[in-house]
Amino acid sequence: MTESTDNTLNMLEIGQRARIIQVKGKGSSRKRLLDMGMVPGAVLSVSKKAPLGDPLDFKLKGYNLSLRKEEAKMVFVEVLRD
Repeated sequence: MTESTDNTLNMLEIGQRARIIQVKGKGSSRKRLLDMGMVPGAVLSVSKKAPLGDPLDFKLKGYNLSLRKEEAKMVFVEVLRD
């Protein structure tokens, strides 16, 4: 089951799963996120957050990916409920 609101990666809590809907941004920053596997339809989960909330660590396609909060704000997701 899904929760369809305009959430971005930085809004997720540890353990939450989500499906990527859209990657915003322009130029090399957007391309970099897409190259790292942040593509629409991919499912990920939040594995860790640093004490001050930056960076965030995600489990995606079998590997861990760390993003800064500003990068995470460019990725729009649909929260998945199990």
